[in-house]
Amino acid sequence: MARIVGVDIPNEKRVVVSLTYIYGIGPSTAKKILAAVKVDEDIRVKNLTDAQLTAIRNEVAKYHTEGDLRREVALNIKRLTEIGCYRGIRHRRGLPVRGQRTRTNARTRKGKRKTIANKKEATR
Repeated sequence: MARIVGVDIPNEKRVVVSLTYIYGIGPSTAKKILAAVKVDEDIRVKNLTDAQLTAIRNEVAKYHTEGDLRREVALNIKRLTEIGCYRGIRHRRGLPVRGQRTRTNARTRKGKRKTIANKKEATR
């Protein structure tokens, strides 16, 4: 397995897909990186030369990835919760932050349903 920015990327997959295993690099960024380094997207990671791997590592180093990016995101969320803005309160309560409805859905953020005793739908 090749190691880039402290992440083992899979050998059997195409380079463009393998780069997306790095936190902070998605499909479009992976394509930009490979275009800048002039490496074909369809090559498998195991077929890359050492020179190509080094060039990819140097190009990836120009982006905010892995630990630095995770820390930056965590600090941004912490700042929002500390100043007590609307988004910070939503983070604190574990509710959707970006304006989604919560009467139904939002189960990903709210977690498993907790039934409340004697609560029935009011007839309209």
